[in-house]
Amino acid sequence: MIRPLAVTREHLPAGIVAIPIRTRLVRAGDDLAELVAEAIAGTARSDDVIAVSETALAIAQGEFVVAEHVRPSRLAYALSRRAGALATVNQPESLQIVIDRVGARKVLLSAFRHVIGRLRGRRGVFYECMGDAITAIDGYTGTLPPYERAIVFAPREPDAFACEVRARTGVACAVVDANDLERAKVLGASPEVDREIVERALLGNPHGNGDEQTPIVVLKWRGAGRNPLVRSAEPIA
Repeated sequence: MIRPLAVTREHLPAGIVAIPIRTRLVRAGDDLAELVAEAIAGTARSDDVIAVSETALAIAQGEFVVAEHVRPSRLAYALSRRAGALATVNQPESLQIVIDRVGARKVLLSAFRHVIGRLRGRRGVFYECMGDAITAIDGYTGTLPPYERAIVFAPREPDAFACEVRARTGVACAVVDANDLERAKVLGASPEVDREIVERALLGNPHGNGDEQTPIVVLKWRGAGRNPLVRSAEPIA
């Protein structure tokens, strides 16, 4: 059994606990809402929040491609060699997908603006120019077979999925993109979720980025007073 992890973060009230939930391997075509419902039974209560990995949802929806199925162009190879080690676009296959989606002209213009930005002391200009075309793609940095060479796209309709989980389980749900760089973003959620609080609570990435196989995290409130995870929670006596 995985032990609960106390979440201690600046600007977060003391009392939030994260419980990673291990599941079987998620595959394309899975009914992920049903898998979540089965996995959290006996653990999650009506005043908790279920945080589901956006990667797991995207895989269940078939929103990924194996890197070997992508043929990078010379432009993709040239630009990827100049990207940072942790950037998605340092992989020519991932960058080729971006080029296919938005066109070589926009990618080249964004790269030019990035160079000008660096000369002026600004970082991340390429990502700013590309926007969702970049953020919607996760490079093949996974360690869990058979997805270690999979390029995963953004999931479809994360709000609708979160509401479906809420309807099946009676527990609030959020679809979250979190990583080991202390970044977390709620991509979709059922209406009662406080997205900002959930994002802060998941900055430590209790989901894990390796082979933990814990695409679900249950967030619980064990503090005094109002539950900050959900907006509609009543004060705890």
